[in-house]
Amino acid sequence: MTNRILLVDGMALLFRGYYATAYSGNFMKNDHGIATNGVHQFLRYFLDAIKQFDPTHVFCCWDMGSQTFRSELYDSYKANRGEPPEELIPQFTLVKEVVDTFNIPNIGLVNYEADDIIGSIANQYCKEHEIIIQTGDYDLLQLVRENVDVAIMKKGIGNYDLFQQANFYDKKGLQPHQIIEFKGFTGDSADNYPGIKGIGEKTATKLLQTYETFAAVLEAIDELPPGVRKKIQENMDMFYLSKQLAEIKCDIPIDCVLDEAKIEFDIDSIDTNIKELGVRIRSIGEFM
Repeated sequence: MTNRILLVDGMALLFRGYYATAYSGNFMKNDHGIATNGVHQFLRYFLDAIKQFDPTHVFCCWDMGSQTFRSELYDSYKANRGEPPEELIPQFTLVKEVVDTFNIPNIGLVNYEADDIIGSIANQYCKEHEIIIQTGDYDLLQLVRENVDVAIMKKGIGNYDLFQQANFYDKKGLQPHQIIEFKGFTGDSADNYPGIKGIGEKTATKLLQTYETFAAVLEAIDELPPGVRKKIQENMDMFYLSKQLAEIKCDIPIDCVLDEAKIEFDIDSIDTNIKELGVRIRSIGEFM
């Protein structure tokens, strides 16, 4: 039987939910004084994905701290990001407690990002099952392939840009596997690595459309405009480092059992447990 597995980028949903509601200054707090606005909005995103994509199984995947193997490779990786807001920090634990009420796995691994967890689970199950990844992170587009779709969250609830193998080139002008080398060229300002200085998205896309791979670009280096050729030759090391930082690990041995992720929600029990955690939300059944 082919199952449909939803892989949730938990931290992406939590941060998105927090900032979508924090502007009002109304954080809502439980009896322990912990703000719940991010968790509340996380639930709305999470339940909407279950309603829209109708999965049979769900895994919720998490970052486990800011330091990972990528930080060891490049000490400036994500160093441009400040500390999370004070009101958000306790919600990191609270949101996982809320997910536990659904009796589905919370999965994270020290030294790796949620992206690597998602990539490894997708790789483990995509040969026999359909995978849908819910995220706001475009880095995950490199995972698109047969049986693996990426649903990029857009503004509001229930709005997604769905990337699939069939529509990917029309949307991006590249193939999914080229995204890693695209990042090698352009870097990523959000993750704070530079790529090849002076090579932007248009030039990177054109090079990969013309030559397909960076190796082929190097073979044809004498055909390139002098300015582009010079930038590549002077920044080769940073290209390879940026590519290494961009590539999602898909071979991490993760202890995840499919049966433990099966959706068998006891709505009354979930409602009761969520309320005991102090998150004020109507019955989850109304959102599904």
